[in-house]
Amino acid sequence: MGMNNYSLSLHRPFRDRSFGLVRKFLRVNWLFVICVCALAGVGYTALYSAAGGSPQPYANGQIFRFFTALLMMLAIAMVDIRVIAKVSWVTYVIGLVLLVVVMKFGHTGLGAKRWMTIGGVEIQPSELMKLFLVLALASYFHKATFERIGNPFFLLPAVLTILVPVALILKEPNLGTAVITALLGATVMAGAGVRWWKFAIVILVIGVAAPVLYHHLHDYQRERIVTFMNPGSDPLGAGYNIIQSKIALGSGGFGGQGFLHGTQNQLNFLPEKQTDFVFTIIAEEFGFLGSVAVLGLLFSVVLIALYTAVRSEHQFGRLVALGIGMNFFLYCAVNLSMVMGLIPVGGVPLPLISYGGSALTAVMLGFGVLMSVHVHRDAEFAVEEF
Repeated sequence: MGMNNYSLSLHRPFRDRSFGLVRKFLRVNWLFVICVCALAGVGYTALYSAAGGSPQPYANGQIFRFFTALLMMLAIAMVDIRVIAKVSWVTYVIGLVLLVVVMKFGHTGLGAKRWMTIGGVEIQPSELMKLFLVLALASYFHKATFERIGNPFFLLPAVLTILVPVALILKEPNLGTAVITALLGATVMAGAGVRWWKFAIVILVIGVAAPVLYHHLHDYQRERIVTFMNPGSDPLGAGYNIIQSKIALGSGGFGGQGFLHGTQNQLNFLPEKQTDFVFTIIAEEFGFLGSVAVLGLLFSVVLIALYTAVRSEHQFGRLVALGIGMNFFLYCAVNLSMVMGLIPVGGVPLPLISYGGSALTAVMLGFGVLMSVHVHRDAEFAVEEF
């Protein structure tokens, strides 16, 4: 599927050897970097409050991880996007291997094997797999004609490319990440030109099969759905988190209760406030105004990703930027919907703000590739016919 289909073409001034690191560095979208750093600052503030007004144990560790990941992001931005394209299928295979390894040797937490330690660093392969999937699909659809995309036999390898990691992630089990991964793959396919009615058929099949799929869910997954439908059925048990989350969101009012003065937060009524429910701290202490400001920053990141996709002169870059932007959007949409009680709680963090290293690292690696697309937006690809 085309790992060797990319060759470098050096006909335009952009590809001259004189286009060094300094010029690449200046081509980085620094507005994007500022937005990302601002969100990390919001995360530091929220985690400082989550610890009762202390940088330990959350805030300092998180900001250190962020600046380390920021350096990685800028380093990846300097890598020619055509080089990244050439290794896209290699990274996809590595991602699959990691998903298999984590099921055998990973750490078990909350009944699932999702994490593993490599070189002293804890990673969650399913988070990395989302980026690798975007790269692989962008490589597959790069320069594919509209007629060829309409051929079901041409789409079959792409569908399998999505379904294999989704199945492995479901085995962990990790339903939330599996759904996001599938939606991410569908987004890249839609961006490549796959007809809408094909997605409609898939949605219809899933809808018909939903009752059967429900009975194959794990007990805790079915419990989350029941709790979502009626949190009051078990207010001190399964429904406790979402009830306390809604109280925190509402108690902030228009201007908030003030930094370090949120009652739900400071009195520890809400478990996991530093991870899945970190947005409730922002809403409670900074109110509607603070919440809107943070949502504006999150939305700005998505808009810049889409802008990068539009500006790219090559299909690979367009699809990669679209996929990375969609991944960030899904993170935000799922987490915010979860804390507002619009969807069942699924353990999806708020990127750059929630405490944790795996999602932060995966998101920042993706941002590095996004910036590489921006820096090398006018790169020329010489591509053989698929």
